[in-house]
Amino acid sequence: MKALIERLKAGIIADNPTFIQVLGMCPTLAVTTSANNAIGMGLATTAVLICSNTVISLLRKCIPSKVRIPAFVVIIASFVTMIDLLLQAYIPSLHAQLGLFLPLIVVNCLILGRAEAYASKNKVLPSIWDGIGMGFGFTIALTVIGVIREVLGAGSILGISIMPASYDPAIIMILAPGAFFTLAILMALFNALRAKKK
Repeated sequence: MKALIERLKAGIIADNPTFIQVLGMCPTLAVTTSANNAIGMGLATTAVLICSNTVISLLRKCIPSKVRIPAFVVIIASFVTMIDLLLQAYIPSLHAQLGLFLPLIVVNCLILGRAEAYASKNKVLPSIWDGIGMGFGFTIALTVIGVIREVLGAGSILGISIMPASYDPAIIMILAPGAFFTLAILMALFNALRAKKK
């Protein structure tokens, strides 16, 4: 049980996919204009990560090494298609907001990287925990970035206005440069805290 908890902690803190490994930067920068979008993308990625890690771990001894990457892509693409259709059916507004970035989960370095580095070499239960840890780490990172950008760029959180009427939003924060500024500052803080802890 201790090893499983360590996998969870590694994904959220020690090996955070966004702040430490710098993986999945395309959705990180593109969909974090609001906390709602960030949470949606993070949870969709987490679901795909857990499911694909599980199946890849189950099939790890059956997949020939020469075709492992194409096999991983097919498995991941299957789960991405399911998540895409579920969001389109049940949360169409979020599906519309995430747009093209939802199908692009298939080629997200985070998911392919975890399939290659962990799920294909480990048993099912640790692979599931790895997926949960990495997925939650990714979701938390996206949500923090989304909240900061939404508060500064629109004066709201999850669409609920929290700033006084006199607040003049910094529109740049919900544009592309705002994503880079926010990510850079958060990465610097995260790395400074890690360095201080060491």
